[in-house]
Amino acid sequence: MAAITPLIMPKWGLSMKEGTVNAWLVDVGTQITVGMPILDVETDKISNAVEAPDAGLLRRKVAAEGEVLPVKALLGVLADEDVSEADIDAFVAAFVTPGADADDNEDAAPAYHYADVDGLRIRYARRGKTEGTPVLFIHGFGGDLDNWLFNIDAMGEKHPVIALDLPGHGQSAVQLPGTSLQALADFVGRFMDVLEVPQAHLVGHSVGGAIAAQMALSQPQRVASLSLIDSAGFGPDINTGYTAGFTRAASRRDLKPVLELLFKDPALVSRQMVDDVLKYKRLDGVTELLTSLNDGLFKDGQQVAQPGLALAGAGKPVLMVWGQDDQIVPAAHAANAPPGATVELFEGVGHMAQMERAGDVNRLILRHISD
Repeated sequence: MAAITPLIMPKWGLSMKEGTVNAWLVDVGTQITVGMPILDVETDKISNAVEAPDAGLLRRKVAAEGEVLPVKALLGVLADEDVSEADIDAFVAAFVTPGADADDNEDAAPAYHYADVDGLRIRYARRGKTEGTPVLFIHGFGGDLDNWLFNIDAMGEKHPVIALDLPGHGQSAVQLPGTSLQALADFVGRFMDVLEVPQAHLVGHSVGGAIAAQMALSQPQRVASLSLIDSAGFGPDINTGYTAGFTRAASRRDLKPVLELLFKDPALVSRQMVDDVLKYKRLDGVTELLTSLNDGLFKDGQQVAQPGLALAGAGKPVLMVWGQDDQIVPAAHAANAPPGATVELFEGVGHMAQMERAGDVNRLILRHISD
């Protein structure tokens, strides 16, 4: 019998259990190619397009728009034209969605770990392969490791993956090792020491990109390659209206318009996203910490340190990805990439390219690392 290929609800990030089908983006009868966006799904974090992992003819939409389905539930069916409707009916009827227990067994490792680094309790995640040079994800100002929820598992299919909450962020200790890029870069190096990771492919977003660039200069032995997404550190300009607004915001009304600056499409800022950030912002000491960090990294409306401008002498493979509609760090800074760097600009994308164009970003990073 000809092959029938299921399209299933993906698992984005470490905590996703279910998703809501917002809309199908293709019709029955469409010839699907690998990576094609096929339907839009919303989680408790953000909405995103599900990209086809396989090619084939879309013969059946199983999931209805508005339906809430668990991870690995059947969304649709790909099959050749010579597969009968009766065979597809039988396939759909026989499909069993793995239960929560089965999913927990498959992902037996705990979702999060904690490490003591210089007396600070640091949350991190480890996924993917166990051998090889790890991919280390470094988030930006005010972010956390959930900023990589669309990227961690994709990298983990081929490489070991580590993502951390920087000090003062996420669920790490509300304390800083310093307020300069150098202090943060040194701390990430000591975090790698604790995890016994001698070298990593660094993937940094925004300020995390500037931290990665600084590490390539001051700790070159630590850095196998750099993948920098909407990165700070490549020019003086920065939207301090965003960083100051994020720091000050203490209510949903204040925070939501600030978070909307991160995306080209402000509708991507869900109620849950705002609530999650507010929960973090209301931790004791966070406002004062972010104020100190904002003052240390940005002064008089400009970036204090720009390590990206010195990367030409570092000799590291560099990938730079930018959203052309970035309202936080200008996409024009991509012109300051070191010679030989791979630079990709995405139209219709804001500051969160790793979320807004996750599939494309993942493919670029995987290719960059393999090269």
